[in-house]
Formats: sequence, structure tokens, C-alpha cells
Amino acid sequence: MGKQTRVAITLGDPAGVGPEVICKALASLPSDDLANFVVVGNLEALERARTATSTDLRFVTVAEPGAVLVEEVALDAPLPEIGKVSAVAGEASVRYIRRAVEMAMGGQADCIVTAPINKEAMNLAGHHFDGHTGLLAHLTGSKSSFMLLASERLNTIHVSTHVSLRGAIERATTERVLATIEAGHKHFMRLGRKPRIAVAGLNPHCGENGLFGDEDTTFLAPAVEIAREKGIDVVGPISADTVFARAYNGAFDLVIAQYHDQGHIPIKLVAFETAVNVSLGLPIDRVSVDHGTAFDIAGTGKANHVNMLSAIDYARLVAGAPRL
Repeated sequence: MGKQTRVAITLGDPAGVGPEVICKALASLPSDDLANFVVVGNLEALERARTATSTDLRFVTVAEPGAVLVEEVALDAPLPEIGKVSAVAGEASVRYIRRAVEMAMGGQADCIVTAPINKEAMNLAGHHFDGHTGLLAHLTGSKSSFMLLASERLNTIHVSTHVSLRGAIERATTERVLATIEAGHKHFMRLGRKPRIAVAGLNPHCGENGLFGDEDTTFLAPAVEIAREKGIDVVGPISADTVFARAYNGAFDLVIAQYHDQGHIPIKLVAFETAVNVSLGLPIDRVSVDHGTAFDIAGTGKANHVNMLSAIDYARLVAGAPRL
């Protein structure tokens, strides 16, 4: 495939569907392509998932042609039961991510792809983060990071994510909105595209000239003006009830969403199976599936792996390798 690219795939919560969607996704690739991947997790969990999915894969801890290389991570506890929230599973998922970050920071991986984790399990294990985003910022020593949801026709980056709606309003400052615009612009420029960016309003109809709040004119509009002065192609704020439809129909390449649901709902409506989660603002590249651990079907082999394939494909894009 040209440039040799090593993508490190973390197992996610070993009690969830992560191991199964990884098995299905890798099994669908040509065998000579498997050398581009390393799974960070446990052989035992992968063998369990291989059996559940009836996939024909070989897992090894020393690279072999046609086999899947595994970076074995010690758990110090028996493998947790499938489909159950537990501190053991939460600790395992954090250890996988920590090791993958070490590999990426040390040049052993060009990009990380993460399978889903369970925030409750992670917190039960004593790791009090909002999810991958906060944990990755902590592990890389970053002040913050930004969540980009990417799909074929709609892309959105969030000013805030896993906070209360009240907290999201407080975070919609000129500085944070500007930083989000800049992060999205930088990412697209890196991919060879000068993006047309729109900033979604915070209040209904962007506040209707102060009738429904003044945050849009007080905080968001100045961020747009500063970004434009820096040469960024950005407009707004634009009422959130129209801007996503306009972007989907080709008017914009990227929408700045002010909070979690504002950006997630339209993406999951139009690209539920294929949208991926990309972390920006970190010293490493990370792409994730945009679904959860699905404990209710874990272990059955029924989990759909299309989103994992999309994450792998986007990881190749940011790493500079040919896509699937």
C-alpha cells in the first residue's frame, strides 16, 4: 500500500463489543495489509472475540506474515465477564489507551484507533475522566483537545462535549470558540483542503438580537471576526436550525458546534454507521468509532464493524497512507 503505516488499535472495554468489531474489521482486509496494524490489548480477549465472530485470524505477539500483531497489556486480574460494567474492565481499557499513547509518542505508531470504552467502568477503576477525550489530553500533557465528528457529507467540531448544558454555555467564550475554529481549520489544511467553516449559534436564532440571549453577539461573533482577520474562511454565527442542513448540502465543509448534542444529533442522523470521532489539538493522531460498548449484544458476534472500518480508513488518511 505504498507508505508503511502502523495503526495501533486499542481493544476498548474488553467486556464490550470492541474486540469483536476489531476482529471483523481486520478479517475483512487483505492478509498482506495486516502488517500495518497492531492491536493493543490481550490475546485472551481477542481469542474470545475471534470465536464469537467466527473469524479466521491469527494473533501473535511477534510479527508474522498474515497474522495480527498484538501488543500484550497485563491486566493483573482475570479477564472480565462479557457484557458487565466492572472496575477490572475499566482499568483494562485505560491501560490499553496508555500503552497506545506511549507507542504513538515514541514513534511506534502513526495513529491510534480506539474501540469504545465505558465511562462508568473507567471511573469505577479510579480514572475520573469524561472519556477518551479527557484521558488522552491528560496522557499527552495537553491543555485540552477538540472532538471532530467526521463523515462524508457533514463534519462538525465541538466547542465543548461532555459537560452539562449549563457548563457548555459557560465554555462558549470568545477564546474557546476561536481555538475551536483554528483547530478545525488546521486539521483540514493538513489534509490538503482549505475548509469553508460555519459557526453554529448558541441560542435560538442566534439570540434574535438579544431577545433570546446575547451570547452569540457578545462571544461568538468576535471569535469569527478574529479568525477571519487571520485568513480563515469562516462565517457566523448562523442559526443552528439551518446551518447543519446547509453544510450537508455542500455550503460548508465544517460546522463549529457549541455543545455535545448540537453537533452529535445531526451527524448521527445522517451518518450513524460511518461517522468517526477524531481528536484534534493533541501531539498524536487519534480516531475512534462513534458508538458505545453495546453490552447488550457483546459476546454474540452480532456487532456491526462498519464504523470500525471507517475509523481505520480515516486513520490512514491522517497518517498519509492510501485509504481503503
